[in-house]
Amino acid sequence: MFSSVWNFIKRHKRKFIFTGAVVGGVYFLGKYAQKKIRDIQEKEATEYIAQARRQFHFESNQRTCNMTVLSMLPPLKEAIISQLNSESLTALLKTNTCMLVVLLRVQLNIIGGYLYLDNSVGKNTMTPLAPPDVQQQYLSSIQHLLGDGLTELMTLVKKAVLNSLGGMSLKQSLSLLEVEQQLSWIRAEVEAGSERPLSWYMLADDENALADQACGLTEQDTLTIRLLNETRDMLDSPDFTTVLNACLNRGFSRLLDNLAEFFRPPLGDASPSSAPDSLSAVSLPLAKIIPIVNGQINTICSETPSHFVQDLLMNDQVKEFAANVYETFSTPQELQK
Repeated sequence: MFSSVWNFIKRHKRKFIFTGAVVGGVYFLGKYAQKKIRDIQEKEATEYIAQARRQFHFESNQRTCNMTVLSMLPPLKEAIISQLNSESLTALLKTNTCMLVVLLRVQLNIIGGYLYLDNSVGKNTMTPLAPPDVQQQYLSSIQHLLGDGLTELMTLVKKAVLNSLGGMSLKQSLSLLEVEQQLSWIRAEVEAGSERPLSWYMLADDENALADQACGLTEQDTLTIRLLNETRDMLDSPDFTTVLNACLNRGFSRLLDNLAEFFRPPLGDASPSSAPDSLSAVSLPLAKIIPIVNGQINTICSETPSHFVQDLLMNDQVKEFAANVYETFSTPQELQK
């Protein structure tokens, strides 16, 4: 019996060897496939956790940005009131508030991106990209918008207001449509009349002052210069210009909506059929319009978020731009190449 089995095996030796090789190969292939599947699952889980962590950090950073904007509105209000006359108050307030919102979005998302990298697991270097002293020096540059930048912008606004309203009597009446035209002319002249890039009004040339120190630069100064240069590149980008213009358009639209309440005819004076045209028909003397316009500063810069500020903070273009900035600066450089 054993001899017949042995003879059978010898006759089919190659088949047994082939079958054994196939079975063994399938076994080891299955083990290899299981290992690869586990590796892929672990990698996907790690990436998911990292993405969730980065999303949480980004959302927390946006809340910080919103609170920072609100905290800076009172000093912005005081800085404008202390230097500006009545006629150009609101035009500059609208412009500076929009600039404040988008500038803080850029700065805090650059810092936020670097802080995410500094706290990331597996970071290749122990040198922080944005240590606390650099953060403080970098973020203090926004004071330029409330100082020299404001003064320079104020000069442009005053000139535009003088050209538009300088020869107009305080007794002259204007309709809401005419007020809108005046504001549009003032805004257009301010935007066209500047000989400096927009970023100059928002960010000081601190990097040039630091660079003048030459060999006296500290590591902190070097890191701050890098952050300022990266910020200026963002402010000079077409995407930033598009977002800022969208904010300005929304801001002036909201201003006109607020002013429209004061140009409504007395109840009973307008029939339903003529209501759409009644706002254009009602006129107020310039002497009455000026305090109405000036009153907007208390609405815009109130301690609780106004509809105007909420529009800016929740603007989809602002949020998308902020997300792109954060994504750029929270991605390791080796992954950007």
